[in-house]
Amino acid sequence: MPPEVSELPLLSKLKWTADGLVPAIVQDSASGEVLMLAWMDESAVRRTLESGQTHFYSRSRQSSWHKGGTSGHVQYVESIRLDCDGDVLLIRARQVGGACHEGYRSCFFREVAEDGSLAVIATPVFDAEGVYKTTPARTPLPEAGSEG
Repeated sequence: MPPEVSELPLLSKLKWTADGLVPAIVQDSASGEVLMLAWMDESAVRRTLESGQTHFYSRSRQSSWHKGGTSGHVQYVESIRLDCDGDVLLIRARQVGGACHEGYRSCFFREVAEDGSLAVIATPVFDAEGVYKTTPARTPLPEAGSEG
């Protein structure tokens, strides 16, 4: 990642949503497993490039967050790719612990059966309740795919 990100050609190539966001898919750089999808604003893109760890924007809380800031389960960015339309980022990262705030390695731990029912197809890798204890100083758990 470049040390100076004040002038980023990437920012002008992105097709931002009306609310100034772009979706980012996070993929495990070693296995190729899709870990999560989250949203980034310009600040999150810049902070990700500056720090080498993922930063996102929570639509429900309308605030920025650092992946792993609460849990310690950070993502070390290996590469960032832009899709052909310029409207999605693909971040390949080394995941520490689980990406999902529900305790799983990936946020995609449920599979849809032919009848539309859901089956859990993974085992948690950490105790989510122990990590995300609700305290007066802490806000409720983030939306799925965020701040794990």
